[in-house]
Amino acid sequence: MNHDPYQLDEAATDAVFQALASRERRRMLDLIRAQPGCIISDLLDRFEMSRIGVMKHLKVLEEADLVVSEKAGRERRLYVNTLPLRAIHRRWSDEFDDFWAGSLLDLKRKVETGQ
Repeated sequence: MNHDPYQLDEAATDAVFQALASRERRRMLDLIRAQPGCIISDLLDRFEMSRIGVMKHLKVLEEADLVVSEKAGRERRLYVNTLPLRAIHRRWSDEFDDFWAGSLLDLKRKVETGQ
């Protein structure tokens, strides 16, 4: 049974991987994470690309639900949403975590019982 309240369908998973495939978008995520609530002009100062280029990258990140924005007057404040990343991590790690946890318990039992 999956206890993850945030599950991604295949299209959403593809969107996250597509968004993360770009070095510039990963850098944008890092900058937004380091400065929650930053505005678009903060990103413009850090990238050698046009405003349109930055906006296109942000649109991909928002469509993948990795960045959320809120209107603050004439500006948009940007925030990282980690839920899609956690859902992807859990998709594969839970199965492997269960395997390794069981293997370690077996090893512990063998060491303790001398078998």
